[in-house]
Amino acid sequence: MAGVSASLECAFLGGAPHLSEPMTTPLLQARSITKRFGALQALADVDVDIHTGEVLAILGDNGAGKSTFIKILSGAYEPSAGTLLLDGAPVSFASPQDAADVGIATIFQELALSENLSIAENVFLGRELVRRVLGVPFLKRQAMKQKVAELLHTLEAHISDPEAAVGSLSGGQRQAVAISRALNLNARLVIMDEPTAALAVAETRKVLQLIRRLTEGGRAVILISHNMHDVFEVADRIVVFRRGRKIAERRRSETDPEEVVSFITGAHPDVRALENQA
Repeated sequence: MAGVSASLECAFLGGAPHLSEPMTTPLLQARSITKRFGALQALADVDVDIHTGEVLAILGDNGAGKSTFIKILSGAYEPSAGTLLLDGAPVSFASPQDAADVGIATIFQELALSENLSIAENVFLGRELVRRVLGVPFLKRQAMKQKVAELLHTLEAHISDPEAAVGSLSGGQRQAVAISRALNLNARLVIMDEPTAALAVAETRKVLQLIRRLTEGGRAVILISHNMHDVFEVADRIVVFRRGRKIAERRRSETDPEEVVSFITGAHPDVRALENQA
């Protein structure tokens, strides 16, 4: 390709060689992930590393492949080609339950919370603690309430009553409930899809603080967001998808919102050069 070096192609399609990679094995590695839906190719040869203790922001316009990628990581889709490695060992997920079983939790924008149930009931939904008396199961309500109170305290969520109905909570508090449910599943990787969408400024700041507490607790976070301010507030690394491909990767300290937007829109000269080659 005239005018574009092999190292530049590696930097924008396969990764960023100027990034100094941690010596430890990534928690989760995606290698050459490809997804096809009939004749439509939604993802093509995507390589992404996710490290414990960091926030990785995945950005891109609508249709860029972000949602397809996180659905593969969360077990909702199986890749057409490529490999996922957890702690360096290949893994495959036939369902979201498979991903949850190894510590991958996804919090979608809709949250999937039951508004008529209490916080504790939502956190333990499907995994209730029970005791049996003469073979009859009874919920261990006090134990569940105490566990949820501990989770909320860890997150500094400032929700006083685990028995409160979720329908009575604010948007930021609902995110705290969803995160508590992920922690109750012993999640090592938490994928958050547009967690601050439609939240007020104060609520947004609380959610961003919750995200940081997750990484401080030794977990990895993938953040999908269209809000550039939120991304630069909490992300350690930024990956940009465009037309089903990973086209850029930057550490937050090595870029700025203008450059990231130019990657997303295709206005960056290096992206234009690569797309002209294709």
